[in-house]
Amino acid sequence: MHRILFALGLLAGTMLAPAAASAGQIPGPASAADIPISHKDRLYAAEQFSNTVSVSDPVDNRLLGVIRLGDPQPGNLSPLYKGQVLVHGMGFSPDHKTLAVVSIGSNSVTFIDTATNAVKHTTYVGRSPHEAFFTPDGREVWVTVRGEDYVSVIDAGSFEEKLRIKVPGGPGMQIFSPDGKYGYVCSSFNPQTVVISLADHKIVGSVKQASPFCPNIAASADGKQVWFTLKDIGKTQVFKAEPPFDLVKTLDTGPITNHVNLVVNKKGSFAYVTVGGSNEVKVFRTDDFKEVATIPVGNLPHGIWPSGDGSRVYVGLENADQFAVIDTLTNQVIATIPIGQAPQAVAYVPNAVPEGDGLQNLMPLGAAGEAAHLKLAPRGAGSKTAATSVSLFDQGLTQILQAAVSGLEPKKPYVLALSSRADGGGALQPLSTFTTNPAGSAIVNAVGPIRQIVEARHEDERRFLVVATSTEGKAGDVVQVQVQ
Repeated sequence: MHRILFALGLLAGTMLAPAAASAGQIPGPASAADIPISHKDRLYAAEQFSNTVSVSDPVDNRLLGVIRLGDPQPGNLSPLYKGQVLVHGMGFSPDHKTLAVVSIGSNSVTFIDTATNAVKHTTYVGRSPHEAFFTPDGREVWVTVRGEDYVSVIDAGSFEEKLRIKVPGGPGMQIFSPDGKYGYVCSSFNPQTVVISLADHKIVGSVKQASPFCPNIAASADGKQVWFTLKDIGKTQVFKAEPPFDLVKTLDTGPITNHVNLVVNKKGSFAYVTVGGSNEVKVFRTDDFKEVATIPVGNLPHGIWPSGDGSRVYVGLENADQFAVIDTLTNQVIATIPIGQAPQAVAYVPNAVPEGDGLQNLMPLGAAGEAAHLKLAPRGAGSKTAATSVSLFDQGLTQILQAAVSGLEPKKPYVLALSSRADGGGALQPLSTFTTNPAGSAIVNAVGPIRQIVEARHEDERRFLVVATSTEGKAGDVVQVQVQ
């Protein structure tokens, strides 16, 4: 009997070996065991206009509360203001105990204890940092200082900057090979991704980007591929993670291609790409690069991260103030979670709260969840062909307007304006001029008491959002009108 049980044990181990070989989710290695979803895990989003970090339980798909890192306008305009502004980037430590949160407007990295939600330390770096992530050994935190030309390397123990790695101007994001050998840094201002040796912090390779604007990058758990997105031209590129770092594929993903992340499940290995201009997530196999799914998720999908077992993918909807929860076996949205204003980077941290309820230092969503949502469509087309999503994020008496504009002519000047007539035929009051990117899209911002105007009860006071062509700064023909 003992021999039979021993033989069965060996057989079971053999049968489980293929699954174990493909286990492990990024940023960890493929050799790591998958971690089933539990109440100990936490889902985070960095929320740009409410200056909060939302904290959710992935079992219940429930918001637990927010960590308030700063105030909305006009409080953050004070010369004595000490909080953070434009909470945007996010990474976490290999031991899952620390969250690193980047705030673009206050040039900071805030380190948060995942078990207690308490701020451990805030480190200030150079102009307009974008993303931060821990090295696989947990000893350093690399911060891409996008407003300058270097990566700030912070000692993870002291939280002090220890050195700067000079790179092409405008570094967008960094991620590391699972074995801790290389750091991959793409650029938002130059068409070049560089590869840096962690051993000596020297550049050892480079990859030509198809465009200058890369906001996001991911390295596969098996150490073979690196994927990065190009927001301005709507493409995603893949290169080999080992020397000579050859480019192997360029994919057309769509206007306002935002973030990419990689998932391994029993069906294989997949890349999930958020496409803000079409409000979709596209799914590609990582072996033959075939597109296997297109998932409608909601307005302006941005950050994306898998669960510790790869069974779920969580998408921050920038113009919907929600998480969309995707089942990776069916590639269907199975839940949504209300969160703060304009979620950017997201992170899923398994076993973030080993003990206790993890509710310390959390605050209710409150005003951080207040926003109005509108849509614009080509003139005369109707609401079913809406091309532009608009959010009006409450900041007291005013709102920050953000429009994810798409469906326009590439590289052309336009103006977002208010019209006195619903069909756009009235006098126009410009809010913001902009030029579309090569994919015919743009992210447009404005500030003012806009919600009160577009929702006014009296007809003679109400105005309607439109997009018009622009010639020498003057509004021309209206091409998109408000339909919702």
